[in-house]
Amino acid sequence: MSTYAYPLLIKQILTAPLAHAPDQEIIHAEFMRYSYAGFAARIAQAAGALRALGAGAGSVVAVLDWDSHRYLESFFAVPMIGATLHTVNVRLSPEQVLYTINHAGDDLILCHVDFLPMLAEIADRIERPYRLVVLTDGDPLPEGLAHDGEYEALLAAAEPVTDFPDFDETIRATLFYTTGTTGDPKGVSYSQRQLVLHTMAVAAGLGPIPGGGLNRGDVYMPITPLFHVHGWGIPYVATMLGIKQVYPGRYEPARLLRLIADHGVTFSHCVPTILAMLLAAPGSEEVDLSRWKMIIGGSALPEGLARQALARGIDLHTGYGMSETCPFLTVADMMATRDPAAPVNLRTATGKPAPLVQIRVVDEDMRDLPPGGAVTGEIVARAPWLTEGYLKNPEGTEALWRGGWLHTGDVGYLDDTGTLRITDRLKDVIKTGGEWVSSLELENLASTVPGVTEAAAIGVPDAKWGERPVLFLAVSDGAETVESAIRSAFAEAVAAGALSKWAAPDRIVFLPSLPKTSVGKLDKKALRAEAIL
Repeated sequence: MSTYAYPLLIKQILTAPLAHAPDQEIIHAEFMRYSYAGFAARIAQAAGALRALGAGAGSVVAVLDWDSHRYLESFFAVPMIGATLHTVNVRLSPEQVLYTINHAGDDLILCHVDFLPMLAEIADRIERPYRLVVLTDGDPLPEGLAHDGEYEALLAAAEPVTDFPDFDETIRATLFYTTGTTGDPKGVSYSQRQLVLHTMAVAAGLGPIPGGGLNRGDVYMPITPLFHVHGWGIPYVATMLGIKQVYPGRYEPARLLRLIADHGVTFSHCVPTILAMLLAAPGSEEVDLSRWKMIIGGSALPEGLARQALARGIDLHTGYGMSETCPFLTVADMMATRDPAAPVNLRTATGKPAPLVQIRVVDEDMRDLPPGGAVTGEIVARAPWLTEGYLKNPEGTEALWRGGWLHTGDVGYLDDTGTLRITDRLKDVIKTGGEWVSSLELENLASTVPGVTEAAAIGVPDAKWGERPVLFLAVSDGAETVESAIRSAFAEAVAAGALSKWAAPDRIVFLPSLPKTSVGKLDKKALRAEAIL
């Protein structure tokens, strides 16, 4: 009768760092700096402030902020009082933000002054009564703004919560919205149990790598927005490990590079376009990046970009997951790449499953396909932290979980070593002349040509062949020189048998920069519209 049934709750993540590293620092650019002990005290104050505003079990608390100490505090304070944290994608259109606020049923909104104009634009159409807390970095509050208080002032006045209760570990802890090519954004949620298990599995997967991975000697800075799948879940991992954390605020290249240099950042994660932006930024060459470990996700890591990063001393690897998977499923083999002679494609491979993850590659009838790459199929997954479904969307949930496995929508194969290699998204595979062509293969080849800074391949309708590939490029050198080199590279690949003759693109389109989605991925929907014009 005296046995304690230890629930897997967000509050438990704080136990180890407070015991082992209470004096370690958490930094928000030039705006805030405190210890883990101070962090725990601020969580208690924030929880008290939230409760004073009426938040508690069953409430939904939305956050619109840059990557800040406040956001990290919300990752803990909100679920620790039994409420749901809604991380709002501030890069969506005002109409999409309005949809997510209404669909989530937000009761309390924490909004940075920079996003107040957008909130004001949609405020009269928010369906549920809500309370508003304003977040600032020393900015003056707009005159005439009706709100329930400024964040720091509310924390200072709050009665801290000194004893966070136990409750059902399966209650919803977080909620965010993922956008697709069609339809409204879809709500993806996770329980406290799922987040704790994901945190432990990522730490177990990355921790044992000699000289690599993520460990207590690292300095962590996210370059993935915290609204995007909880910053890929790494802030929870970094906190559990008690390592120094640096939050950059706005993603400005000069600011990011300065923080890396000033604080000795050794571990980050981002999408390929952000890494390319940093490597090309003025002053980048003057910053020593030789101690920087990087996980690249969100979209495929082109081999050309990988070589640029390796030339700067960056130890980078591909990670794979999606909004619906919390997100980690696999990561490139970090043990194999300890060998300096390891080929680059080991780093760009989708990798091997994280602890507790099951991966299959199947045909349309859910039959397992043989390894080796002769045939490809859809990647399906199981893990104890995968989302149970889309909020208020049973049809979408059923499609996501058809056959009891989560369908990723990605196409690939398992090689003979058990390494997962993605060849495309189901929606991005190009079928031309009866042959399947991988858009990722075309992009990867283009990325190795000097002068190419961004590459994206899509299929466009063709009366004779069904579809034909079109290659979009952004370049640093003259377009004519790059186009000649690109066509030579494709011709050589076809002659060598590395590429089907059907795959070489007829059209190459040059743009100043390629369009991006709200989370920095290449926006192929926009490129398809551009190609058809």
